[in-house]
Amino acid sequence: MQRKTLNASRLQEEVTRRLGRIHNIADEGVKISVPRPNLQEPDASGCNWTMKHFGNAAGFERDIEAVLKAVRAEYNLSTEKKDAGNPFGDFPGG
Repeated sequence: MQRKTLNASRLQEEVTRRLGRIHNIADEGVKISVPRPNLQEPDASGCNWTMKHFGNAAGFERDIEAVLKAVRAEYNLSTEKKDAGNPFGDFPGG
């Protein structure tokens, strides 16, 4: 399966959203702090990112691992840099 790509913020949001849908996390009212993804060399599966050091995660490690496994199978971290354009705001040829 070809992975879709998301930027770091969107990957972070997707993991947060999926964790929020897990019943035992929602029932406990726990707010897990999701770190930004870190770019890495593609692993054996082809995934090019990882996340470590979730906050407020004690007791929910299995849930987090399941969500990460699913999201890493679907998405890669975008490596494209946005074009900042002309930082001086000049018009071309002006």
